[in-house]
Amino acid sequence: MLESNVKIGVTEISPRAVQQAAELNFKNGYYCCEALMATIKQEFKLDVPDSVIAMASGMAVGAGKSGCVCGAFNGGILALGMFFGRTEQNGPTNPKSVKCMELTHELHDWFKTANKKNAICCRVLTKEFNMGQGEHKEQCIFFTGLCAWKVAEIICRECGIKNLDEVDEPCERRALADIV
Repeated sequence: MLESNVKIGVTEISPRAVQQAAELNFKNGYYCCEALMATIKQEFKLDVPDSVIAMASGMAVGAGKSGCVCGAFNGGILALGMFFGRTEQNGPTNPKSVKCMELTHELHDWFKTANKKNAICCRVLTKEFNMGQGEHKEQCIFFTGLCAWKVAEIICRECGIKNLDEVDEPCERRALADIV
């Protein structure tokens, strides 16, 4: 079990509820990355300033509307770093740095498979849509919830928080079958 950088105010959580809250935060006016960070802060009852949401603002729509890395994925990276990243300048072998990189790599590989487009590039994920409208927005809401769910699942696993969605089979297999 890892020690988190932030004080977590829950001992159990439903990653499925985190997913739904992230989707709602997007629908209510946040961009993907902001929605994910706000949701993780709210649902895990973190004692961190709202500036963790603000720092995500420029990462939306592929980093400042550049179409590069998916903002929902960027939010997932930020959230994992907030929990498991380092604050010391002590080189690449720092255990926190190594673990955070491993968890980010896990999210990366998982998201490429889960989005069924084998990509993390916003331009690739949205190429057939008109930006900000209809199907594009629906897909971004879905990807935001998807990343929030996976990040919540990782946090539960790594911090020893009871995952309320796990019943008879691992949450990831069941959730992927339901969502993707």
